[in-house]
Amino acid sequence: MYSLNKIKFAFLALMIINSLSAVAGEEASAPVTEQLVDVMTKLAGGPHAGYRANHAKGIVAIGEFTPAAPASSVTKAWHMQATPSKVKVRFSDATGVPNIPDAEGNSFPKGMAIRFQLPNDAYTDIVAISVNGFPAATPEDFLGLLSSIAASGPDATKPTPIEQYLGTHPAALKFVSTPKLAPVSFATQAFYGVNAFKFINASGEINYGRYRIEPLAGQQFLDQAARTNAKPNYLMDELGQRLKGNVTKYRISLQLADVGDNINDPTAIWPETRRVVELGVLVLTGLDPNGDKFAKETMFNPLTLVDGIEPSNDPVLLARPAAYGVSYGRRLGNN
Repeated sequence: MYSLNKIKFAFLALMIINSLSAVAGEEASAPVTEQLVDVMTKLAGGPHAGYRANHAKGIVAIGEFTPAAPASSVTKAWHMQATPSKVKVRFSDATGVPNIPDAEGNSFPKGMAIRFQLPNDAYTDIVAISVNGFPAATPEDFLGLLSSIAASGPDATKPTPIEQYLGTHPAALKFVSTPKLAPVSFATQAFYGVNAFKFINASGEINYGRYRIEPLAGQQFLDQAARTNAKPNYLMDELGQRLKGNVTKYRISLQLADVGDNINDPTAIWPETRRVVELGVLVLTGLDPNGDKFAKETMFNPLTLVDGIEPSNDPVLLARPAAYGVSYGRRLGNN
């Protein structure tokens, strides 16, 4: 069905490789994944004890995922077959600032992390953001972007480091130039998995795809007046009110790569003409009463995978668990 031991070994191997790179020589600098966490912490004015280095502010909901019939045509993964699975979903604001206002520009992109509960206490995760695409093709490029932002204070010489960086990195420029629309609710915001995965069905057929998570209520955003007057925690408060006696639904789909599509570069956005397969419907039924505790103790990991889903060779995807692990260790070590 799925191999939890293989999951644990793969994750441990990534951590070991990451650790070895840090001790390869006396003069070796910290691994890129650790430097990413360091710069994010600096940008957030941290460290903020007990919080994530990124997507620090969030809220946790509970619900159920029911797979759609087409899901089994692309993957044999257990949670994509006929049986519904319980889920926990964490919505979040960007940055490591724990009290960032929900409508502020720096709080974008929004985050959505889904944990699917599987038999025998196993699980698998999807990690997505509210933008279709990523600003960097490699962890090193992402570190360059964040470092340029950190070096571009009010006293920086013109052109500032970030202006120079964006002038030579069109994917980053496109990402930061994308309109940062404030959703009416987390329930009216679409989310995207920016990394591709390898999907294998029961017949051994292989497809590469990226997740799409779309609200069945449709996307809805605040106008400028409403955004200006929005309360700092309006998204967090609204979701709690919305789920009292009501449910919120999302369609989870898979956009499939075609011949020639780059599956290992998260900045490469595939055409909208690509085939999309519905995987199922996610229904949120309420907030997790122990959501804060769950969020603090949980490290969502996009490489916690099950049989029927494997990683691509996207370097950003492969680096994410190590960076998350650094943040996770610091979070638990600073209560």
